[in-house]
Amino acid sequence: MTTAAIYGCSGLVLTGEERAFFADARPWGFILFRRNVDSPEQVLRLTDALRHSVGWDAPVLVDQEGGRVQRLGPPHWPKYPPGDAYLKATNDPLTARELARLGGRLMAHDLKAVGINIDCAPVLDVPTAGAHDIIGDRAYAQDPATVTRLGRAVAEGLLAGGVLPVIKHMPGHGRAFADSHKELPTVNAGLEALDAWDFAPFKAMSDMPIGMTAHIVFTAIDRKRPATQSRKAIRMIREHLGFSGLLLSDDLVMNALSGTLKERAEKSLKAGCDLVIHWNGDMAQMREVAEGVGRLKGEAARRAAAALARIVHTPEPLDVSEARGRFDALLAGRLTAAKGPDVGEAQA
Repeated sequence: MTTAAIYGCSGLVLTGEERAFFADARPWGFILFRRNVDSPEQVLRLTDALRHSVGWDAPVLVDQEGGRVQRLGPPHWPKYPPGDAYLKATNDPLTARELARLGGRLMAHDLKAVGINIDCAPVLDVPTAGAHDIIGDRAYAQDPATVTRLGRAVAEGLLAGGVLPVIKHMPGHGRAFADSHKELPTVNAGLEALDAWDFAPFKAMSDMPIGMTAHIVFTAIDRKRPATQSRKAIRMIREHLGFSGLLLSDDLVMNALSGTLKERAEKSLKAGCDLVIHWNGDMAQMREVAEGVGRLKGEAARRAAAALARIVHTPEPLDVSEARGRFDALLAGRLTAAKGPDVGEAQA
């Protein structure tokens, strides 16, 4: 039996207590953070150990966007740029799209090599003037159309490399005037404005396998509950945004949510999230979350299986040295877009 949870772990290796807990709790997957990362050999041993603890090829996730949000970095992995760097480096949407796809493909290569097969990227949030900088340079652009094009390019690169993308933060975090890690943001914009701006990239990329919710109250949708815990908001994500993929909660520990961790998990799943994420590896907290998490079943289980079926087990060919050289040259503005095929099909 697999349960509707994704957990972190405390360090570079699994403790005996963690092994026993995961064997009993049977989470659907795991998520890594910087505290879990030292070297490629160590990360591969850890992802193997996590899967061994539950007895199946469980998914392993990471937040690898680039810029401020990059869990695997120097000296063993390249430093990737923040989302807004692609357009800034090229000043051309088509060249930026080639660069973004190449970045996604290279990140997938890095992740797959150490047993990670889901990346919590791309960020599809579109900033508005005066919004909190928690999104900031993580956004690919300042308008929905360009965010969509570059977000899809990153997702295509990840998928081609055998790593599933996660579109976030549904239905949009770019208008929030607070950091949901620290407090609960409230967005008062009307549905028409939200639909034209915040929702647009998510509607255009509703074919993606996995999405992540935002811990934000949208008063036009539900005046009382953040989207993660709102049946109204999740019904809108499913019906109006057209998203039929696997829906993850953002981290349960974030201060935007209230109540015990058991209550947070229960409310998120009851509202319509398929899975909840608990990230920090705190054993007492994980045990509390487990009390609020039941078996992954029904439509949620079907969506989870459908997402994993999207993993390409034979990635597209990649000359890593050439690709990294081309990526760095494009990022530095030393190359223009490749001639010939459409940039979305450019060799990577």
